[in-house]
Amino acid sequence: MKPGHSSAVQQRAHLVDLLRREGIQDERVLQVLGEIPRELFVSADFASQAYDNAALPIDEGQTISQPYMVALMTSELHLTGDETVLEIGTGSGYQAAILSRLCRRVISVERIPELSRQARKVLQHIGCRNVELVVGDGTLGCPARGPYDGIVVTAAAPDFPEALFSQLREGGRLVVPVGEGIQVLQTIRRHQGRPQVENVCECRFVPLIGAAGYPDDTVRFTPSTPATQPAVLPPAPITPKAAVPPASPP
Repeated sequence: MKPGHSSAVQQRAHLVDLLRREGIQDERVLQVLGEIPRELFVSADFASQAYDNAALPIDEGQTISQPYMVALMTSELHLTGDETVLEIGTGSGYQAAILSRLCRRVISVERIPELSRQARKVLQHIGCRNVELVVGDGTLGCPARGPYDGIVVTAAAPDFPEALFSQLREGGRLVVPVGEGIQVLQTIRRHQGRPQVENVCECRFVPLIGAAGYPDDTVRFTPSTPATQPAVLPPAPITPKAAVPPASPP
């Protein structure tokens, strides 16, 4: 066993217990968060904080999301294991690693080539074989690999992401923070070709840059954390929130 391995395992277990107490109920998601070594996705300067329930800075002025927010957004996808999921904003690769253990295939788009390169190294190191990394404008999605059963966006869109919604399979879910300053995390389900929007909570994410997002990176938001913990908003019109299904039938 490598030095520090036992400590990291214990810290992951503690983090999982914390997330469960804070309301994360999807046991498959919690199990994976207890297995993925988050310390490999942060710089050495922040390795000692890898299992704090907090967002941390990574290269290129970006962030690795707070574990609570990663768990919440992943849970909102309602994954069962056979899905193809699109991630917008690879960043460090941590969210892609979580998704890779919960669905059949992950396509992850990153606009910054160096971040994609670094993420590829770590994902290969931990054996994520079902993740395809793409360098490009994430605001436009990746239509060549679609349609998708789920889409998760790890930066804040200025408004409803029409280009991404159009790549969602019928019945699929798009999880995205929307707005400026304090944003709203939304789950958007495609039902009979139309969006059913549910407000999940207030949050803060870096801006989504690109042709269908913000025009440049001069806008700076606070890293990805809940605005309040957990500040649940009234549901948007059309449909109530569905319960997260169990990992397997009773």
